[in-house]
Amino acid sequence: MTRKEQREATFELLFEREFRREEAPDEIFYRSTEHRDIDPIKETYIKNTYFGVIEHEEEIDALITNASNGWKVSRLSNASRSAIRLCAYEMLYCEDIPSNVSINEALELVKKFDEPKSRAFTNGVLNSIKNAIENKND
Repeated sequence: MTRKEQREATFELLFEREFRREEAPDEIFYRSTEHRDIDPIKETYIKNTYFGVIEHEEEIDALITNASNGWKVSRLSNASRSAIRLCAYEMLYCEDIPSNVSINEALELVKKFDEPKSRAFTNGVLNSIKNAIENKND
């Protein structure tokens, strides 16, 4: 799988989790990867990123809330929320992925899986998160 395909598979897992919050994250992961024919041993990006987003969800959601001018994370669509969380995780914890690549890929996911008007809002939130991370690291 290409990184783009891995990112989309991770997004789909995060999106699916939005509808199955009562289930343990590992149950969702293993059942879903089995049905999608994803080998978690070969596709370490998918596994590490999925569980990384979940592990850091509180921190990521705080960044989203700050970057979205007070909008609660729960008000975002499931697709936008999943794409933003994935991108924020990459910007925070995946040093080998440039922030602009993460943002562009997240916008492509929103374009594909959400309403057209969501893309501009998502872009603004992600750029604010990027700036906050960069300012924190200075």
